[in-house]
Amino acid sequence: MSHSAAATKHDAAREHDSAPLAHHFDDLGQQHEAAQLGMWAFLVSEVMFFGGLFLVYAVYRNMYPSAFHAASHELDVVLGGINTAVLICSSLTMALAIRAAQVGKQKSQVMHLVLTMVLGLAFLGIKAVEYSHKFEHHLVPGPTFDIAAFGADGPQARIFFSIYFAMTGLHAFHMIVGIGVMIWITKRAARGDFTPAQHNALEMTGLYWHFVDVVWIFLFPMLYLLGRHA
Repeated sequence: MSHSAAATKHDAAREHDSAPLAHHFDDLGQQHEAAQLGMWAFLVSEVMFFGGLFLVYAVYRNMYPSAFHAASHELDVVLGGINTAVLICSSLTMALAIRAAQVGKQKSQVMHLVLTMVLGLAFLGIKAVEYSHKFEHHLVPGPTFDIAAFGADGPQARIFFSIYFAMTGLHAFHMIVGIGVMIWITKRAARGDFTPAQHNALEMTGLYWHFVDVVWIFLFPMLYLLGRHA
């Protein structure tokens, strides 16, 4: 009886150790490579999506340089710069969360994930303030847009703000999705799901978050800085 109980205990322990491995993979290394490939394929599709928007901006800016010059001066460079710093810090805390998983520090994982979410929410809050200013000054594309404020360049300035809201709005949506995923990841980290041997979900979430941050690194100079020069 004692031998049977020991064997059962051994089998249970072995099953627990192999639990992170999905049945259709040979080992954790293969599973990790598949997860990376899937995430990179998704990110490539996102690069193509945002790349199309960047191309639209470049074409219209070349067509209407004076209008884009005037319209870009309505953007708040200070708030945009603060948001850039916030996202850079969030990338750091995300990287530290992954590092904590690699060395088996559960509390550090949770702490840095929470910090990443707080920074992400701070970014969205600042962006909401920026948007509110645009509504107050009637710079939101639509029937209330203040075309007269830009003189003859009014219709073309409206194109600038259409692109601005499209690009920054889609970026904010990606951030909201990322924060939603982060809530789930943080719950898993709190219950000890991520170990040095298996932390795929955390690492893939980190790749997504870094991608969203990189998109903003391109958006900030393109919309706030480059557009200010005719």
